[in-house]
Amino acid sequence: MALTGIQILKMLPKKNCGECKIPTCLAFAMKVAAGQIEIGECPYVSEDVKQSIGEASAPPIRTIKLGTGDKVFTVGGETCMFRHEKRFENPTGIAVLVTTGMSAADVDGRISRFKSLRYERVGVLLKADLIAIKDEAGSEAAYTALVQKVLSGADDAAIILMSTNNANIAAAAKLCGSRKPLLYAADSSNAKELGLLAKELGCPLVVRGSNLDETVLLTEKFLADGLKDMVIDSGARTIRAAFEDNVVSRRSAITKKYKPLGFPTIAFPCEITSDPLMEAMISSVLIAKYAGIIVLSDLQGDMLFPLLLERLNIFTDPQRPMVVQEDVYNINGPNENSPVLVTCNFSLTYFIVSGEIEGSKVPSWLLIKDTEGLSVLTAWAAGKFGADMIAQFIKKSGIEEKVKHRELIIPGYLASIKGELEEELPAWTITIGPREAGHLPAFLKEWKPAA
Repeated sequence: MALTGIQILKMLPKKNCGECKIPTCLAFAMKVAAGQIEIGECPYVSEDVKQSIGEASAPPIRTIKLGTGDKVFTVGGETCMFRHEKRFENPTGIAVLVTTGMSAADVDGRISRFKSLRYERVGVLLKADLIAIKDEAGSEAAYTALVQKVLSGADDAAIILMSTNNANIAAAAKLCGSRKPLLYAADSSNAKELGLLAKELGCPLVVRGSNLDETVLLTEKFLADGLKDMVIDSGARTIRAAFEDNVVSRRSAITKKYKPLGFPTIAFPCEITSDPLMEAMISSVLIAKYAGIIVLSDLQGDMLFPLLLERLNIFTDPQRPMVVQEDVYNINGPNENSPVLVTCNFSLTYFIVSGEIEGSKVPSWLLIKDTEGLSVLTAWAAGKFGADMIAQFIKKSGIEEKVKHRELIIPGYLASIKGELEEELPAWTITIGPREAGHLPAFLKEWKPAA
Protein backbone atom coordinates (compact mmCIF):
# COMPACT_ATOMS: atom_id res chain seq x y z
CA MET A 1 0.00 0.00 0.00
CA ALA A 2 1.30 3.45 -0.90
CA LEU A 3 2.34 5.71 1.98
CA THR A 4 0.79 9.11 2.60
CA GLY A 5 2.86 12.28 2.73
CA ILE A 6 2.50 12.45 6.54
CA GLN A 7 3.67 8.84 6.93
CA ILE A 8 6.71 9.58 4.77
CA LEU A 9 7.42 12.80 6.71
CA LYS A 10 7.67 10.85 9.97
CA MET A 11 10.50 8.80 8.47
CA LEU A 12 12.48 11.82 7.22
CA PRO A 13 15.21 13.64 9.23
CA LYS A 14 13.09 16.87 9.17
CA LYS A 15 16.05 19.20 8.59
CA ASN A 16 14.19 21.50 6.17
CA CYS A 17 17.60 22.07 4.59
CA GLY A 18 16.35 22.55 1.04
CA GLU A 19 19.24 20.54 -0.42
CA CYS A 20 16.70 18.42 -2.31
CA LYS A 21 15.56 21.69 -3.99
CA ILE A 22 12.25 21.47 -2.12
CA PRO A 23 11.92 24.12 0.63
CA THR A 24 10.51 21.90 3.42
CA CYS A 25 10.50 18.23 4.35
CA LEU A 26 6.69 18.25 4.37
CA ALA A 27 6.58 19.48 0.77
CA PHE A 28 9.22 16.90 -0.15
CA ALA A 29 7.22 14.10 1.52
CA MET A 30 4.08 15.14 -0.36
CA LYS A 31 5.94 15.03 -3.67
CA VAL A 32 7.35 11.58 -2.85
CA ALA A 33 3.85 10.34 -1.99
CA ALA A 34 2.55 11.73 -5.29
CA GLY A 35 5.33 10.00 -7.22
CA GLN A 36 6.79 13.31 -8.42
CA ILE A 37 10.22 12.83 -6.86
CA GLU A 38 12.35 9.92 -5.63
CA ILE A 39 13.03 9.43 -1.92
CA GLY A 40 16.75 9.19 -2.77
CA GLU A 41 16.80 12.93 -3.56
CA CYS A 42 17.03 13.55 0.20
CA PRO A 43 20.77 13.45 1.06
CA TYR A 44 20.18 12.62 4.75
CA VAL A 45 17.66 9.77 4.63
CA SER A 46 18.99 6.35 5.69
CA GLU A 47 19.29 3.37 3.38
CA ASP A 48 16.68 1.45 5.38
CA VAL A 49 14.19 4.27 4.98
CA LYS A 50 15.01 4.55 1.28
CA GLN A 51 14.26 0.88 0.81
CA SER A 52 11.06 0.81 2.86
CA ILE A 53 9.62 3.99 1.36
CA GLY A 54 10.82 3.06 -2.12
CA GLU A 55 9.03 -0.30 -1.98
CA ALA A 56 5.87 1.14 -0.45
CA SER A 57 5.62 4.00 -2.94
CA ALA A 58 6.80 2.01 -5.97
CA PRO A 59 4.48 2.10 -9.00
CA PRO A 60 2.45 -1.05 -9.77
CA ILE A 61 4.64 -1.69 -12.82
CA ARG A 62 8.29 -1.74 -11.88
CA THR A 63 10.63 0.85 -13.36
CA ILE A 64 13.52 -0.72 -15.30
CA LYS A 65 16.60 1.22 -16.37
CA LEU A 66 19.11 0.27 -19.06
CA GLY A 67 22.38 2.03 -19.79
CA THR A 68 24.08 4.59 -17.61
CA GLY A 69 24.64 8.31 -17.09
CA ASP A 70 22.73 10.67 -19.36
CA LYS A 71 22.00 7.85 -21.82
CA VAL A 72 19.73 5.82 -19.57
CA PHE A 73 16.67 4.26 -21.16
CA THR A 74 13.75 3.86 -18.74
CA VAL A 75 10.74 1.62 -19.18
CA GLY A 76 7.84 0.77 -16.88
CA GLY A 77 6.85 2.86 -13.88
CA GLU A 78 3.25 3.03 -15.07
CA THR A 79 0.45 3.79 -12.62
CA CYS A 80 -2.76 3.90 -14.66
CA MET A 81 -4.71 2.17 -17.42
CA PHE A 82 -5.67 5.30 -19.34
CA ARG A 83 -3.77 8.50 -19.93
CA HIS A 84 -6.64 10.77 -18.88
CA GLU A 85 -6.62 9.20 -15.40
CA LYS A 86 -3.19 10.67 -14.69
CA ARG A 87 -0.49 10.28 -17.35
CA PHE A 88 1.70 7.59 -18.90
CA GLU A 89 5.24 7.75 -17.57
CA ASN A 90 7.85 6.20 -19.88
CA PRO A 91 7.40 5.95 -23.66
CA THR A 92 7.49 2.57 -25.36
CA GLY A 93 11.04 1.74 -26.36
CA ILE A 94 11.59 1.10 -30.08
CA ALA A 95 14.35 -1.40 -30.86
CA VAL A 96 15.87 -2.66 -34.09
CA LEU A 97 17.09 -6.23 -34.45
CA VAL A 98 20.58 -7.22 -35.64
CA THR A 99 21.77 -10.82 -35.72
CA THR A 100 24.95 -12.78 -36.27
CA GLY A 101 23.26 -14.30 -39.33
CA MET A 102 23.10 -10.94 -41.12
CA SER A 103 25.75 -9.73 -43.51
CA ALA A 104 28.08 -6.95 -42.39
CA ALA A 105 26.35 -4.57 -44.81
CA ASP A 106 22.92 -5.31 -43.31
CA VAL A 107 24.19 -4.75 -39.78
CA ASP A 108 25.97 -1.54 -40.76
CA GLY A 109 22.82 -0.32 -42.48
CA ARG A 110 20.67 -0.84 -39.39
CA ILE A 111 23.21 0.87 -37.15
CA SER A 112 23.49 3.75 -39.62
CA ARG A 113 19.70 4.18 -39.77
CA PHE A 114 19.49 3.99 -35.99
CA LYS A 115 21.84 6.97 -35.81
CA SER A 116 20.44 8.98 -38.72
CA LEU A 117 16.65 8.58 -38.44
CA ARG A 118 16.12 11.30 -35.86
CA TYR A 119 13.54 14.06 -35.92
CA GLU A 120 12.99 17.14 -33.79
CA ARG A 121 9.39 18.08 -33.12
CA VAL A 122 8.07 20.61 -30.59
CA GLY A 123 11.46 20.64 -28.92
CA VAL A 124 11.66 16.86 -28.50
CA LEU A 125 14.16 14.56 -30.25
CA LEU A 126 12.29 11.59 -31.72
CA LYS A 127 14.37 8.47 -32.35
CA ALA A 128 14.65 4.74 -31.82
CA ASP A 129 16.01 3.75 -28.40
CA LEU A 130 17.46 0.24 -28.41
CA ILE A 131 19.32 -2.30 -30.50
CA ALA A 132 18.51 -5.97 -29.92
CA ILE A 133 21.54 -8.16 -30.70
CA LYS A 134 20.62 -11.78 -31.43
CA ASP A 135 22.99 -14.74 -31.39
CA GLU A 136 21.97 -17.09 -34.21
CA ALA A 137 25.28 -18.90 -34.76
CA GLY A 138 26.07 -19.90 -31.17
CA SER A 139 29.67 -18.75 -31.59
CA GLU A 140 30.96 -16.61 -28.72
CA ALA A 141 33.54 -14.93 -30.96
CA ALA A 142 30.97 -14.01 -33.61
CA TYR A 143 28.49 -12.78 -31.03
CA THR A 144 30.92 -10.66 -29.04
CA ALA A 145 32.28 -9.18 -32.29
CA LEU A 146 28.75 -8.13 -33.27
CA VAL A 147 28.10 -6.68 -29.81
CA GLN A 148 31.34 -4.71 -29.98
CA LYS A 149 30.38 -3.33 -33.40
CA VAL A 150 27.03 -2.13 -32.05
CA LEU A 151 28.57 -0.65 -28.91
CA SER A 152 31.11 1.37 -30.87
CA GLY A 153 28.72 2.29 -33.70
CA ALA A 154 25.73 3.41 -31.63
CA ASP A 155 26.96 4.86 -28.37
CA ASP A 156 23.53 6.07 -27.23
CA ALA A 157 21.64 2.84 -27.89
CA ALA A 158 20.32 0.77 -25.02
CA ILE A 159 21.25 -2.87 -25.56
CA ILE A 160 19.21 -6.08 -25.54
CA LEU A 161 21.35 -9.25 -25.55
CA MET A 162 19.54 -12.26 -27.07
CA SER A 163 21.07 -15.72 -26.95
CA THR A 164 20.21 -19.25 -25.89
CA ASN A 165 23.81 -19.66 -24.74
CA ASN A 166 24.32 -18.27 -21.24
CA ALA A 167 28.11 -18.12 -21.67
CA ASN A 168 27.69 -15.95 -24.77
CA ILE A 169 25.33 -13.61 -22.91
CA ALA A 170 27.78 -13.37 -20.01
CA ALA A 171 30.69 -12.53 -22.32
CA ALA A 172 28.64 -9.95 -24.21
CA ALA A 173 27.31 -8.37 -21.01
CA LYS A 174 30.84 -7.87 -19.73
CA LEU A 175 31.68 -6.04 -22.95
CA CYS A 176 28.76 -3.69 -22.27
CA GLY A 177 30.30 -2.67 -18.93
CA SER A 178 28.36 0.21 -17.40
CA ARG A 179 25.90 0.21 -20.33
CA LYS A 180 23.71 -2.18 -18.39
CA PRO A 181 21.98 -4.38 -21.01
CA LEU A 182 18.70 -6.29 -20.92
CA LEU A 183 19.29 -10.05 -20.92
CA TYR A 184 16.98 -12.14 -23.12
CA ALA A 185 15.56 -14.54 -22.06
CA ALA A 186 14.94 -16.81 -19.05
CA ASP A 187 12.49 -19.63 -19.72
CA SER A 188 11.61 -22.91 -18.03
CA SER A 189 14.80 -24.55 -19.35
CA ASN A 190 17.38 -22.03 -18.12
CA ALA A 191 15.62 -20.00 -15.44
CA LYS A 192 17.99 -20.87 -12.61
CA GLU A 193 21.23 -20.27 -14.51
CA LEU A 194 20.18 -17.05 -16.22
CA GLY A 195 18.61 -15.74 -13.03
CA LEU A 196 21.91 -16.18 -11.21
CA LEU A 197 23.75 -14.49 -14.08
CA ALA A 198 21.38 -11.51 -14.02
CA LYS A 199 21.95 -11.13 -10.28
CA GLU A 200 25.70 -11.41 -10.68
CA LEU A 201 25.84 -8.80 -13.46
CA GLY A 202 23.18 -6.54 -11.94
CA CYS A 203 21.25 -6.54 -15.23
CA PRO A 204 17.50 -6.71 -15.79
CA LEU A 205 16.20 -9.98 -17.22
CA VAL A 206 13.50 -10.84 -19.74
CA VAL A 207 11.26 -13.67 -18.51
CA ARG A 208 9.68 -15.62 -21.36
CA GLY A 209 6.96 -18.21 -21.03
CA SER A 210 5.16 -20.20 -23.69
CA ASN A 211 2.04 -18.33 -22.58
CA LEU A 212 1.07 -15.79 -19.93
CA ASP A 213 0.31 -18.45 -17.29
CA GLU A 214 3.78 -19.96 -17.60
CA THR A 215 5.30 -16.49 -17.52
CA VAL A 216 3.55 -15.82 -14.20
CA LEU A 217 5.01 -19.03 -12.73
CA LEU A 218 8.50 -17.89 -13.75
CA THR A 219 8.16 -14.34 -12.39
CA GLU A 220 6.81 -15.71 -9.09
CA LYS A 221 9.87 -17.94 -8.81
CA PHE A 222 12.26 -15.09 -9.56
CA LEU A 223 10.51 -12.80 -7.07
CA ALA A 224 10.85 -15.49 -4.40
CA ASP A 225 14.57 -15.68 -5.22
CA GLY A 226 14.94 -11.91 -4.78
CA LEU A 227 15.24 -10.95 -8.48
CA LYS A 228 13.14 -7.82 -9.02
CA ASP A 229 14.27 -6.22 -12.29
CA MET A 230 12.35 -8.13 -14.94
CA VAL A 231 10.68 -7.57 -18.30
CA ILE A 232 7.89 -9.90 -19.47
CA ASP A 233 7.65 -11.72 -22.79
CA SER A 234 4.44 -13.78 -22.72
CA GLY A 235 5.53 -15.73 -25.79
CA ALA A 236 2.69 -14.31 -27.90
CA ARG A 237 3.53 -14.20 -31.59
CA THR A 238 0.20 -13.18 -33.08
CA ILE A 239 -1.24 -9.68 -32.93
CA ARG A 240 -4.34 -10.83 -31.07
CA ALA A 241 -2.40 -12.77 -28.43
CA ALA A 242 0.15 -9.99 -27.95
CA PHE A 243 -2.60 -7.39 -27.59
CA GLU A 244 -4.59 -9.50 -25.12
CA ASP A 245 -1.54 -10.40 -23.01
CA ASN A 246 -0.45 -6.77 -22.77
CA VAL A 247 -3.91 -5.67 -21.67
CA VAL A 248 -4.25 -8.48 -19.13
CA SER A 249 -0.79 -7.77 -17.72
CA ARG A 250 -1.44 -4.03 -17.34
CA ARG A 251 -4.92 -4.51 -15.88
CA SER A 252 -3.73 -7.15 -13.40
CA ALA A 253 -0.84 -4.97 -12.22
CA ILE A 254 -2.77 -1.69 -12.02
CA THR A 255 -6.24 -2.68 -10.82
CA LYS A 256 -5.49 -5.91 -8.94
CA LYS A 257 -1.95 -5.03 -7.72
CA TYR A 258 -0.86 -8.45 -8.93
CA LYS A 259 2.91 -8.41 -8.48
CA PRO A 260 3.88 -11.33 -10.76
CA LEU A 261 2.65 -9.23 -13.71
CA GLY A 262 3.89 -5.90 -12.37
CA PHE A 263 6.63 -5.55 -14.98
CA PRO A 264 6.98 -3.86 -18.38
CA THR A 265 6.47 -6.08 -21.42
CA ILE A 266 8.50 -6.67 -24.56
CA ALA A 267 6.89 -7.58 -27.90
CA PHE A 268 8.30 -8.71 -31.23
CA PRO A 269 6.37 -7.40 -34.24
CA CYS A 270 9.38 -8.58 -36.28
CA GLU A 271 8.47 -12.18 -35.39
CA ILE A 272 4.72 -11.79 -35.93
CA THR A 273 4.96 -10.89 -39.62
CA SER A 274 7.47 -10.56 -42.46
CA ASP A 275 5.52 -7.75 -44.15
CA PRO A 276 7.05 -4.34 -43.21
CA LEU A 277 3.70 -2.53 -43.51
CA MET A 278 1.96 -5.09 -41.32
CA GLU A 279 4.85 -4.88 -38.86
CA ALA A 280 4.36 -1.12 -38.57
CA MET A 281 0.62 -1.58 -38.07
CA ILE A 282 1.14 -4.19 -35.35
CA SER A 283 3.69 -1.91 -33.70
CA SER A 284 1.19 0.95 -33.64
CA VAL A 285 -1.32 -1.27 -31.83
CA LEU A 286 1.21 -2.44 -29.26
CA ILE A 287 2.52 1.07 -28.56
CA ALA A 288 -1.03 2.05 -27.65
CA LYS A 289 -1.75 -1.16 -25.68
CA TYR A 290 0.69 -1.41 -23.65
CA ALA A 291 4.10 -2.66 -24.75
CA GLY A 292 7.12 -1.43 -22.85
CA ILE A 293 9.49 -2.32 -25.71
CA ILE A 294 8.83 -3.32 -29.32
CA VAL A 295 11.49 -4.94 -31.52
CA LEU A 296 11.43 -4.15 -35.26
CA SER A 297 13.19 -6.02 -38.04
CA ASP A 298 14.56 -2.79 -39.53
CA LEU A 299 14.24 0.99 -39.34
CA GLN A 300 12.83 2.83 -42.34
CA GLY A 301 11.86 6.48 -42.17
CA ASP A 302 8.38 6.09 -43.64
CA MET A 303 7.55 3.38 -41.07
CA LEU A 304 9.43 4.77 -38.08
CA PHE A 305 8.28 8.40 -38.18
CA PRO A 306 4.54 7.64 -37.76
CA LEU A 307 5.34 5.35 -34.83
CA LEU A 308 7.44 8.05 -33.19
CA LEU A 309 4.63 10.58 -33.61
CA GLU A 310 2.06 8.14 -32.21
CA ARG A 311 4.31 7.52 -29.22
CA LEU A 312 4.82 11.25 -28.69
CA ASN A 313 1.08 11.87 -28.72
CA ILE A 314 0.28 9.03 -26.33
CA PHE A 315 3.05 9.73 -23.83
CA THR A 316 2.80 13.52 -23.76
CA ASP A 317 1.37 14.52 -20.38
CA PRO A 318 -2.03 16.08 -21.18
CA GLN A 319 -1.89 18.10 -17.96
CA ARG A 320 1.45 19.75 -18.72
CA PRO A 321 1.93 22.12 -21.67
CA MET A 322 4.96 21.54 -23.85
CA VAL A 323 7.47 24.35 -23.55
CA VAL A 324 10.79 25.53 -24.92
CA GLN A 325 13.54 27.04 -22.84
CA GLU A 326 13.54 30.75 -22.06
CA ASP A 327 16.38 32.20 -24.12
CA VAL A 328 17.46 34.42 -27.00
CA TYR A 329 17.27 32.41 -30.24
CA ASN A 330 19.18 33.49 -33.33
CA ILE A 331 17.40 32.63 -36.57
CA ASN A 332 18.97 32.91 -40.03
CA GLY A 333 22.23 34.29 -38.58
CA PRO A 334 21.26 37.71 -37.18
CA ASN A 335 23.64 40.60 -36.55
CA GLU A 336 23.59 43.88 -34.62
CA ASN A 337 21.11 45.44 -37.06
CA SER A 338 18.61 42.56 -37.11
CA PRO A 339 15.03 42.82 -35.79
CA VAL A 340 14.22 41.71 -32.25
CA LEU A 341 10.94 39.89 -31.58
CA VAL A 342 9.48 38.54 -28.36
CA THR A 343 6.88 35.84 -27.72
CA CYS A 344 5.91 33.16 -25.18
CA ASN A 345 7.49 29.74 -24.57
CA PHE A 346 4.47 27.60 -25.51
CA SER A 347 6.17 25.18 -27.87
CA LEU A 348 3.56 25.38 -30.62
CA THR A 349 3.83 29.19 -30.63
CA TYR A 350 7.62 29.01 -30.76
CA PHE A 351 7.75 26.57 -33.67
CA ILE A 352 5.14 28.41 -35.70
CA VAL A 353 6.80 31.80 -35.17
CA SER A 354 10.36 30.54 -35.67
CA GLY A 355 9.25 28.62 -38.78
CA GLU A 356 7.77 31.75 -40.32
CA ILE A 357 10.91 33.75 -39.50
CA GLU A 358 13.09 31.06 -41.07
CA GLY A 359 10.87 31.08 -44.15
CA SER A 360 11.23 34.85 -44.48
CA LYS A 361 15.03 34.49 -44.80
CA VAL A 362 15.34 37.64 -42.64
CA PRO A 363 18.06 37.26 -39.94
CA SER A 364 16.29 37.89 -36.62
CA TRP A 365 16.59 37.64 -32.86
CA LEU A 366 13.66 35.78 -31.27
CA LEU A 367 13.30 36.27 -27.51
CA ILE A 368 11.36 33.51 -25.78
CA LYS A 369 9.90 34.50 -22.42
CA ASP A 370 8.98 31.80 -19.91
CA THR A 371 5.18 31.91 -19.57
CA GLU A 372 4.89 28.41 -18.06
CA GLY A 373 3.74 27.02 -21.38
CA LEU A 374 0.80 29.38 -21.83
CA SER A 375 -0.01 30.96 -25.20
CA VAL A 376 0.29 34.72 -25.74
CA LEU A 377 -3.20 35.87 -24.77
CA THR A 378 -3.64 33.25 -22.04
CA ALA A 379 -0.28 34.19 -20.50
CA TRP A 380 -1.16 37.90 -20.64
CA ALA A 381 -4.54 37.26 -19.01
CA ALA A 382 -2.85 35.15 -16.31
CA GLY A 383 -0.35 37.91 -15.51
CA LYS A 384 2.63 35.96 -16.84
CA PHE A 385 3.30 38.05 -19.97
CA GLY A 386 2.75 41.62 -18.84
CA ALA A 387 4.82 44.71 -19.60
CA ASP A 388 6.81 44.56 -16.36
CA MET A 389 7.77 40.91 -16.87
CA ILE A 390 8.71 41.40 -20.53
CA ALA A 391 10.82 44.45 -19.59
CA GLN A 392 12.61 42.53 -16.86
CA PHE A 393 13.34 39.71 -19.30
CA ILE A 394 14.67 42.12 -21.95
CA LYS A 395 17.07 43.65 -19.44
CA LYS A 396 18.49 40.34 -18.25
CA SER A 397 18.49 38.55 -21.62
CA GLY A 398 21.64 40.25 -22.92
CA ILE A 399 19.96 41.36 -26.14
CA GLU A 400 21.10 44.94 -25.56
CA GLU A 401 24.70 43.80 -26.11
CA LYS A 402 23.76 42.02 -29.34
CA VAL A 403 22.04 44.83 -31.26
CA LYS A 404 22.75 48.53 -31.91
CA HIS A 405 19.14 49.60 -32.28
CA ARG A 406 16.49 49.64 -29.53
CA GLU A 407 13.34 48.45 -31.23
CA LEU A 408 11.25 45.55 -29.93
CA ILE A 409 8.54 43.85 -31.98
CA ILE A 410 5.70 42.46 -29.83
CA PRO A 411 2.83 40.17 -30.89
CA GLY A 412 -0.13 42.02 -32.36
CA TYR A 413 -2.42 40.57 -29.71
CA LEU A 414 -0.42 42.50 -27.07
CA ALA A 415 -1.04 45.92 -28.66
CA SER A 416 -2.79 47.10 -25.48
CA ILE A 417 0.43 46.90 -23.41
CA LYS A 418 2.50 49.04 -25.82
CA GLY A 419 2.26 52.15 -23.62
CA GLU A 420 3.09 50.26 -20.42
CA LEU A 421 6.06 48.60 -22.08
CA GLU A 422 7.39 51.96 -23.29
CA GLU A 423 7.25 53.17 -19.69
CA GLU A 424 9.13 50.09 -18.50
CA LEU A 425 11.68 50.32 -21.34
CA PRO A 426 12.09 54.07 -22.02
CA ALA A 427 15.15 53.50 -24.22
CA TRP A 428 13.25 51.16 -26.53
CA THR A 429 10.80 51.74 -29.33
CA ILE A 430 7.93 49.28 -29.12
CA THR A 431 6.54 48.12 -32.47
CA ILE A 432 3.33 46.13 -32.77
CA GLY A 433 3.85 43.12 -35.00
CA PRO A 434 1.23 41.09 -36.89
CA ARG A 435 -1.48 39.22 -35.05
CA GLU A 436 -0.96 36.11 -37.16
CA ALA A 437 2.44 34.44 -37.54
CA GLY A 438 1.74 33.86 -41.22
CA HIS A 439 2.05 37.60 -41.81
CA LEU A 440 5.55 37.79 -40.27
CA PRO A 441 7.58 37.19 -43.48
CA ALA A 442 6.07 40.19 -45.26
CA PHE A 443 6.34 42.30 -42.10
CA LEU A 444 10.02 41.45 -41.54
CA LYS A 445 10.98 42.07 -45.15
CA GLU A 446 9.60 45.60 -44.84
CA TRP A 447 11.07 46.24 -41.37
CA LYS A 448 13.77 48.84 -40.78
CA PRO A 449 15.12 50.03 -37.43
CA ALA A 450 13.36 53.11 -36.07
CA ALA A 451 15.36 56.29 -36.64
